[in-house]
Amino acid sequence: MKPNEIRQRNTTALLIIDMINNFDFPGGEKLAASSLPVAGKILSLKQRAYKKGIPVIYVNDNFKLWRSSWQEVYRFCSEPKSTGRKISELLQPTEKDYFILKPRHSGFFNTNLPVLLEDLGTKKLIVTGVAGNICVLFTVNDAYMNDFKIIVPCDCIASNTKKENDFALKQMKDLMKVNTGAVKGLRL
Repeated sequence: MKPNEIRQRNTTALLIIDMINNFDFPGGEKLAASSLPVAGKILSLKQRAYKKGIPVIYVNDNFKLWRSSWQEVYRFCSEPKSTGRKISELLQPTEKDYFILKPRHSGFFNTNLPVLLEDLGTKKLIVTGVAGNICVLFTVNDAYMNDFKIIVPCDCIASNTKKENDFALKQMKDLMKVNTGAVKGLRL
């Protein structure tokens, strides 16, 4: 976005958490395999969001690349040897998107996400990404604590195991009143 360009305000925002990822950690290959079909659903949701004027915000680990930009993180995760290359390429951010680098699990912890959401007039978040039982759950918890209405399409998150993913979805639904229906039934 150019400095003089006016931001389109919308009460809803789409968060894509940690999908630009190299999956270079224990269990990463398994998580990447379960994340590939999720990435396709997120891409479709992202395209729907564009049509409705809903801002798309990537909230992504910085991989301890403390002097990096989102472009450097993307290059790192889409290298030929990266386990997450296909997912990163499928969900490559565009100049329309926002990109927040996060140092820890929650997208709200020590980031400018709260300020951006306030500036955009956001009241409702659609949260997608990995890992459902870690970074998605922590971000959703903080969003709940900040009074956002939250939707987490059950087929737009992945965790290391189905059991962990199901548990995270149950926690979000039961404790944080999150809508966890499938993306197909989601009205934007």
